[in-house]
Amino acid sequence: MATTKEKIGILVVGLGGNNGVTMVAGFLANNKKLEWETGAAGRVSAPNWNGCITQLPPRGGGVGFQGRYPLADATKAAIGGWDIRQTPMGDALYESRVLDYDLVRQVRDEMNSIDIMKGIYDASFLGESQHATATRIVTGLKTFFDKVEHIRKDIREFIATNKVDGATTVIWSASVERPAEVQFETADALLQSILDNKSDCDLSPSIIYAVASALEGCSFVNGGSQNTLSPGMCELYEVAYRKSSSSVLSKFEDVSSKSAYVLGTDFKAGQTKFKTAAVEYIRALGLTPRVIASSNHLGNNDMLNLTSKKTVDAKLRVKKDIFQPWQESELDHQVRVMYTPMMLDEKRDVVEYTSLGFLNCPHTMLTYTRCMDSVLCVPLMIDVAVWCDFFARYKASSSTVALATAYLFKVPEGGAKGVDPGFQRQMNELESALAATVKEDDSSKDVLVLLKQGVATGIITQEQADLLKAMP
Repeated sequence: MATTKEKIGILVVGLGGNNGVTMVAGFLANNKKLEWETGAAGRVSAPNWNGCITQLPPRGGGVGFQGRYPLADATKAAIGGWDIRQTPMGDALYESRVLDYDLVRQVRDEMNSIDIMKGIYDASFLGESQHATATRIVTGLKTFFDKVEHIRKDIREFIATNKVDGATTVIWSASVERPAEVQFETADALLQSILDNKSDCDLSPSIIYAVASALEGCSFVNGGSQNTLSPGMCELYEVAYRKSSSSVLSKFEDVSSKSAYVLGTDFKAGQTKFKTAAVEYIRALGLTPRVIASSNHLGNNDMLNLTSKKTVDAKLRVKKDIFQPWQESELDHQVRVMYTPMMLDEKRDVVEYTSLGFLNCPHTMLTYTRCMDSVLCVPLMIDVAVWCDFFARYKASSSTVALATAYLFKVPEGGAKGVDPGFQRQMNELESALAATVKEDDSSKDVLVLLKQGVATGIITQEQADLLKAMP
């Protein structure tokens, strides 16, 4: 199958951070087919979509979905976003030290000319280390409703300016927030809290972005560890709710009823992804995992933010909860994260796995990984936007999409809550969802063909055919 002709949109909250600038540099390199010198592989050239399984063709023993399904061409995507820091994107890329300098120097000036939208900011949700640099912020917005409407306006202008005709996905790639001290069981309760604007309502910026995205018919992906997703947020993303006659919903104008999805939580990019595959392997051998002791250290801004107790708890929650669905009651899973400025974005992680084998004899395995954190994360951001566009075109259900994309997140939530954490099991969920979605669409097309033939031969009237099409 060929790629689709539509242009998708990717809006990143935290566009000036390491993930955002690495993504934009990658798009420029791939679109311009740049060449540059690397320390590891010599002279290389773009396009290169390594890590993006939606953009890679199938290959023996590996995963690649390009050509198997009608997926969006990431090269054509429009990219934009918000940030609360003033640093121009090219300078931020240079300071991050993520990519080879020979590539950075070729894209730095163009990236410095890219406009970044001002972000919504609430100091109480971030670590103290982030406060001094939060100067690119929207001011004059007095209520939660004002903030939601401001972000909605930004989204609409981005789509119109860039002539986006595919789906737009908003991705939280900003610093991890402390957990919001409020959870919403219904969409009405969530929207009512925005309308009420009570000072004691603990609404985080990520919740504001997620609500605005839903009302505009855009998917929202919680790439951070905070508790943005709630039952009420998930209901808000249901098309049936956004088409409903809810009196609370009616207070918001021009609500979109397009298919859109809310997904998360926390991208499973490196250490945690391999950890789920490793423990899946250990369990497949019939061994009993008893102790998993892991640590990782790096020196990027996200890790600096986690030096605050109020934000690190959110990160440790998702890291420690990844094996919960397996109900390994005796598993002692310990996680430590450390901020080491010298390492910048290069994550170093060590994990020791100790299990019990035959006659309770111990089995120990040790892994060590080094990689730029953003180089691992950006492909997931691209893939999730492509998946959201694909499933939205087929009007797939929220639960289907949550299960299909569970492999991307440390703690899958919403319709994927409790899914098997094994990496291969989750990839099987993706394969199953893709096949079922396309098959169902083919069946629908067959019905439409039959109805058309029925009208042409006089078996049924056009009015009857229209009534049959409208049936659920």
